[in-house]
Amino acid sequence: MFVTFGSVTFSDVFGSATQASEGTLTAIGLLLLLAAAGKSAQFPLQAWLLDAMEGPTPVSALIHAATMVTAGVYLIARSNIIYNNAEIAAMAVVIVALITIFMGAIIGSAKDDIKKALAGSTMSQIGYMMLAVGLGPIGYVFAIFHLLTHGVFKAGLFLGAGSVMHGMDDNVNMRRYGALRSVMVITFITFMAGYLAIIGIPPFSGFWSKDEIIHAAFERGWFIGGAAVLAAGITGFYMTRMVAMTFFGKKRWETDVHPHESPAVMTIPLIILGLGSTFMGMALLFWGDIESWLEPVVGYESEPTPLPTSAYIGITLVVVIIGAIIGWISYARREVPIDEPAGNWLTRAARKDLYGDAVNHALVVAPTNYAARALVWFDARAVDGFVNGSAAIVGGMSGRLRRTQSGFIRSYALSMVGGAVLVLLALLLVRI
Repeated sequence: MFVTFGSVTFSDVFGSATQASEGTLTAIGLLLLLAAAGKSAQFPLQAWLLDAMEGPTPVSALIHAATMVTAGVYLIARSNIIYNNAEIAAMAVVIVALITIFMGAIIGSAKDDIKKALAGSTMSQIGYMMLAVGLGPIGYVFAIFHLLTHGVFKAGLFLGAGSVMHGMDDNVNMRRYGALRSVMVITFITFMAGYLAIIGIPPFSGFWSKDEIIHAAFERGWFIGGAAVLAAGITGFYMTRMVAMTFFGKKRWETDVHPHESPAVMTIPLIILGLGSTFMGMALLFWGDIESWLEPVVGYESEPTPLPTSAYIGITLVVVIIGAIIGWISYARREVPIDEPAGNWLTRAARKDLYGDAVNHALVVAPTNYAARALVWFDARAVDGFVNGSAAIVGGMSGRLRRTQSGFIRSYALSMVGGAVLVLLALLLVRI
């Protein structure tokens, strides 16, 4: 970017972007996508987010749900001029987003750790935002819209998970929860607000932002829109699974655990975020007029679709409800085993983060280890061998020369006489 435009500021780059070749803009767009993927835990750089959940829950709520991890979405949305003129880079964003949406949803469907299940959900929801920015001017506004609503309801869900952990002696295993709605009423109600928001049930905030992304996806094509709807159904499944395992069903608590509601210092933020999960979407869309507000920065367009908007909303809601029903029947109506069952091949793969760590180990860690060992061998044998060998040669020669320095005067006199004889013989040879 600096080589092409001589600057990395938005104004300078945007002012000259139309003068650059499409190939150059594509390269810049792909490199920005790589940076965004690392920052926002998108495929193939998604593995770190699941491990980052080991931190304190408020950190997870603030940084990993609301601010830091969504910065990649902002980067691409703010760089819209580049992607508007680089179709291949924009399509790459869509492809990466769709892969990540399904990876996060599948991982979230198999995790028993409540925070890691939410981490998989974060991957998937940020995938929706990345999908929106990849769609171009029909999606930039809704990517930022979902970024804002998601920051609120996902922070509420993370803090709700932290409240549950507080009441369960820091146990994160949902298989050891169950029937907590009666002993943690405030946590349950606020968690349900976040749950209804993330699966996209009206009038909760996620419905207004995520359904706009799905509708924009249908404007681009049936395949992209259908994939977004299918992922919404999986979201309904894994979030219902989480709610059912945590708040419904039979008690599966440890004998020494006594669940209780969290103190006001924890429940007051939950209530505030619960209200945001309920009303923020409507406030931004109808009162804040977010489309007009963001249009000067990212642009906004709308393309015709074969069906009316209400049809796409209805299709999405039906799929989400089907996913939620499957999750309810599987985890609320049936007894949840305390020990995780073996599961099918997909469940086993999802428990291992779809082998993301294994792939990283094979492609990055193992080759790096081999390269490091090769460099150590080269350093020990070649570099050190040359240095040590040179020292050994000098030492050996000096050791042999040292023998001529005996300290006896007769030896020195004999050497002088021998040297004089050699000089005389040389002079005689020259004269002859």
